[in-house]
Amino acid sequence: MATKKTSDALLKEQADQIMEMAESSGLQENYFFKTTFDRYMTQLEILARLKESILTSETTVKKEYVKGRACVVVNPAITEFNRTTDSANKTVQTLIKILKGFKSSDSENTKDQLLAIINGEGDEE
Repeated sequence: MATKKTSDALLKEQADQIMEMAESSGLQENYFFKTTFDRYMTQLEILARLKESILTSETTVKKEYVKGRACVVVNPAITEFNRTTDSANKTVQTLIKILKGFKSSDSENTKDQLLAIINGEGDEE
């Protein structure tokens, strides 16, 4: 019986595929692609840590004010998770724009494959 891959392993595999295809098309030398892809991978790492924090703690926390009064508030990790998710979504949109804007007659097929991987299409186990 085949073992299921974890979502982290699948994301890593897809990221590796994107980089391999970018290298074969010369896109990995594109400054905007490199920095945007690196930023996106960092955001995914932050999201994984925030998710773990959220899953292992309460949805609300007590915040104590200067005069000692306590107030129940939403766990700040949830707010940061949502902000980072929004930012990561914008970053991936930028990556897609870079890929779509990449002009090379030799890489038309490669470009389409890169977009397919980013969009989650392709071989699934």
